[in-house]
Amino acid sequence: MIIDCAVIGGGPAGLNASLVLGRSRRKTILFDDDNPRNAVTSESHGFMTRDGIDPKELRRIAQEELDKYPDVKIEKQRVQSVHKENGLFQIETVNGDAFKAKKIILATGFKEILPDIERVKEFYGISLFSCPFCDGWEMRDRPLAVIAETPRGFHLAKVASNWTEDLIVCTNGKQIFSADEKTVLENNGIQIYEQEILSLIGEKGFIEKIAFADGTVVACEGGFIAPRWEQASSFGLSLGCKLNSQGGIETDGLKRTTVEGVYACGDTLIAGASQLIIAAGEGSMAALSVNAAFIEEKFE
Repeated sequence: MIIDCAVIGGGPAGLNASLVLGRSRRKTILFDDDNPRNAVTSESHGFMTRDGIDPKELRRIAQEELDKYPDVKIEKQRVQSVHKENGLFQIETVNGDAFKAKKIILATGFKEILPDIERVKEFYGISLFSCPFCDGWEMRDRPLAVIAETPRGFHLAKVASNWTEDLIVCTNGKQIFSADEKTVLENNGIQIYEQEILSLIGEKGFIEKIAFADGTVVACEGGFIAPRWEQASSFGLSLGCKLNSQGGIETDGLKRTTVEGVYACGDTLIAGASQLIIAAGEGSMAALSVNAAFIEEKFE
């Protein structure tokens, strides 16, 4: 059987894309290997009517809603390869199953590579986060730290300062700021620690101190990390999609990639763009674009 559209990735973008496709009566398969990037997160914020919801619960509700639409099927398995042959996308899973689709939506997102710092994974998702807009409110007015090993730390520090006046920046031994950037941060009361971090200190996921290799210890009660981002899958590259300057898949305003029949949405486009509501909206746009393409083909 040839389906209309395969959606790869079961996060907010892929789920919303599948919903719109199902409501448009397009035979759709959503591939979800149940390995979300935000698995460590206990609450999602910034989505009206769902502020503070557990991401697992959000996915459960979304999948339950998709069950209402007979043209949408959820395959809970990982896609291994995708290629185009004779105008159709050939999809193979790690279980050895094969599918054919007329169009494809990539919603696979990015994966985070955390700095190599002792105990960092214990605190990530509980008191250390990557997105101030997602988690800054819960940590407002506390002593916070920004941990960054790349120049992105300058922007992250400026954004994080919106929620606290007690902020430090730790570069873990890396020289990431220009002299002008250091001046800007220091003039705004943000102290910079360029020493190597020995370890993070705290209990049950809640950070209390940062210990540096030179013996310095600084107190903090939370903060933000600037992770390194990588595409979670190589499907875009293997299909020949062009990447943008941020390493995401390049699309136009309708979420069409540079490859005919391939669409992309959500975190797959921009590393670190982790706002739930934005990803869901982009999934909707990708699905609308797929549907519009089918309608135009029908009337050609």
